[in-house]
Amino acid sequence: MDRKMTTVLRAALGCVDDWQWQQHGACGGLEESRFFHPENERGSERERRESAAKQVCRACPVLARCREHALLVGEPYGVWGGLGEGERRAILGERRRS
Repeated sequence: MDRKMTTVLRAALGCVDDWQWQQHGACGGLEESRFFHPENERGSERERRESAAKQVCRACPVLARCREHALLVGEPYGVWGGLGEGERRAILGERRRS
């Protein structure tokens, strides 16, 4: 195998390793709608759904990894690592100011 191909394979395997943590998430097998809001969801309905999603996250063995992923890539939607969209925006804003 040539050197260039080895580098490409190593990079691809690194990407797979980066996502392995998701296989251990407490959210695995649950409906995505639990973590991502439907169109026009507002107010107390949205708060209840997010609260239920965050409850799943509290017991998750990969919570920290999931949260850092969401912050690193700027996930714009859903509950990731126990944080809602507004919470992540606030953290990212604080990081930018620091």
